Amino acid sequence: MATVLSVSGSPSASSRTSRLLRHLDQRLAAQGHDVIPLDVRTVPAEALLGADFRHPAIVEATELFARADGVVVGTPVYKASYSGVLKALLDLLPQYALAGKTVLPLATGGSVAHVLAIDYALRPVLNSMGAAHIVQGWFTLDKDLAVRDDGSLAVAPAATEALGQVVDQFSAALGRTPLLAVAG
Repeated sequence: MATVLSVSGSPSASSRTSRLLRHLDQRLAAQGHDVIPLDVRTVPAEALLGADFRHPAIVEATELFARADGVVVGTPVYKASYSGVLKALLDLLPQYALAGKTVLPLATGGSVAHVLAIDYALRPVLNSMGAAHIVQGWFTLDKDLAVRDDGSLAVAPAATEALGQVVDQFSAALGRTPLLAVAG
């Protein structure tokens, strides 16, 4: 199957966004995909903020993007946009780091007022980076994500169903080769 890079753009170690991505990684792995998690918060701040393209962590992240057939990008929504730490990483990747790749954008936030952040903030950046196919994304409300005492994630039933659908659509899209990727 495909290699999927699962990128969490949350700056928090106890992030619901990161937990959600790791939860969805399990579904993708169960479908036979090789899933590689990347928590952007683990990339050294001096590399991100200093725009150090040669820093080993940036080189490694760039290589992970290059290896991936598909990329899941998850971010908490801050001020109606994706996180700054995610932006810092995306800014350091090659201009067409997503060329030929299928991408699933996901976001979490506290209010439905931010639901359009995927389409108006994140999707244009992913598109500008050459993504071959950006599948339908999903916004999950924070209230639909609860951390259990054992650290695992409980997802509200309606959100579970919707997330399952978008992940399955992403998984199915990974099996198709977009015409633009073949022509390019």
